[in-house]
Amino acid sequence: MPYYFTKTLDRDFDEVIEKVSQALERQGFSILTEIDVSETFRRELGVEFEKYRIFGACNVSHAYRALKVDKKNCIMLPCNVIVYEIKNGRIEVAVVNPMASIRASDSLALCEIAYQVSAKLEFIIEKL
Repeated sequence: MPYYFTKTLDRDFDEVIEKVSQALERQGFSILTEIDVSETFRRELGVEFEKYRIFGACNVSHAYRALKVDKKNCIMLPCNVIVYEIKNGRIEVAVVNPMASIRASDSLALCEIAYQVSAKLEFIIEKL
């Protein structure tokens, strides 16, 4: 089982960021965090790095259900979504597969929630 879903696009980085944000929202996800890795490396280390962004995305209704089952489930939240520039100006988008993370749990309820979230995230990647 892959631990992520991914797609490579031939589009402008900022355009992909916007498309990913909109796609997450359409599938019921809120962006809780946004980390500009390039800027952080520039500021903290004084080094240049390709465009790289990490979103912490959360489908709040599914997160609520998961936390009702097991409060420690927050260790696996939010779902990370990364957007970064690869060679030749191409952009890769990757999202975590919650089913890979939840394998450590023996809770059928959590597995069902992870399955539903995984399906939404995989759909987002497919439609980009």
